[in-house]
Amino acid sequence: MTGGLAPRGAALRLLHDVLHDGRMLTDAGLGSLPAPERARALALAGSVLRHMGRIDAVLAGFLAKVPPLRVQNALRLAAAEMLVEATPPHAAVDAAVRLVEDNPRTRHLKGLANAVARRVAAEGAGVWAAQDAPALSLTGTLRLRLTDAYGAEAVAAIATAHLAGAPLDLSLRDPATAAAWAAALGAEVLPTGGLRLPRGGQVSALAGFAEGAWWVQDVAASIPVALLGAVPGGLAGRRVIDLCAAPGGKTLQLAAAGATVTAVDADAGRLARLHANLARTGLDAAVVEADLFAWDPDGPADAVLLDAPCSATGTIRRHPELPFVRDLTDLVPLTRQQDRMLARAFGWVRPGGILVFCTCSLLPEEGEARIARFLARHPDASLIPPPCLPGLDPGWSAGGMLRLRPDYWAARGGMDGFFVALIRREA
Repeated sequence: MTGGLAPRGAALRLLHDVLHDGRMLTDAGLGSLPAPERARALALAGSVLRHMGRIDAVLAGFLAKVPPLRVQNALRLAAAEMLVEATPPHAAVDAAVRLVEDNPRTRHLKGLANAVARRVAAEGAGVWAAQDAPALSLTGTLRLRLTDAYGAEAVAAIATAHLAGAPLDLSLRDPATAAAWAAALGAEVLPTGGLRLPRGGQVSALAGFAEGAWWVQDVAASIPVALLGAVPGGLAGRRVIDLCAAPGGKTLQLAAAGATVTAVDADAGRLARLHANLARTGLDAAVVEADLFAWDPDGPADAVLLDAPCSATGTIRRHPELPFVRDLTDLVPLTRQQDRMLARAFGWVRPGGILVFCTCSLLPEEGEARIARFLARHPDASLIPPPCLPGLDPGWSAGGMLRLRPDYWAARGGMDGFFVALIRREA
């Protein structure tokens, strides 16, 4: 494949990875494609996944029966290009036909692909406009769980945020440089002190990347450390253990604030990214590759931060494949692991110190319910109400815990879903 067909072919493979094999989107399998074409492939596949309910509703009107997955995905790509990205119809139709023709098993269906793609070009826009996009973008178990937690109106707003995708947020090594870097990058300075740029572009080519002036981190993911830093005593000189630390955004925040940080993670591949981020930014942290159930620190810490493994449902706006690869029918294995991690991490906090528990989940089972259970079992633990931070609505805190959602800051481009609780170990 050459020219514009190469990223489309790569996007087709990515869709197969997600929808057939249940794998997360990644550029690891995109071979020797140049960086711009890898980015284009990921963007195309993401566009299909983000809008797939609506795309399939359009295609259903032009298909007598569901074709083989490769053909279906080629048509989904064509529809996304025409209806979401305003690609000229002749280019999108031609690409769909060539992708179907390229495979011996689907070559005989190139006529079908041509006919259906042409009908999408001619009639698809009207059908597209008539669809309820938020309702089609968030379905099944996740919609039911979120509706139970937040109500139908909030779920529609969350779904709208998912469809919009995510901007690019940056955390700064030196917050005092925010205005200067905002001017250099054409970015917005967020109330929390970070920067926000529109989506797109090669991150490593941006000003400030090579010199380590900033790192990519969604604003919601930066809040747990910001809250810890706002507790009386701050972070400078504090001994902090960052668990499940890779790829290192919170580790970098802690180090930049002057904490003495030990970053622990069991995933060697993700730790390689943490090491690279530390080297690029010139920040310092002790890095430990270990399972937290098989490791112990050499003494108690002033604070322990646990960003626990979870369903990651708060990150769907940047990972639109999640609803297709995560089974949310049974969260018990995850929540049991979170309970065990909470208990172990709390044991490393000195009396008077703080445990920060957070998850990038929208589900109360992985947030409020875990803390309620933990507090019931630990009489020497108490909640610290989240400190007031610029840009955070007091209404986002309830019961001494902070709940962030993708529909918050909607006019600015939203934020990931996150849950944060600060727990003091009483003396």
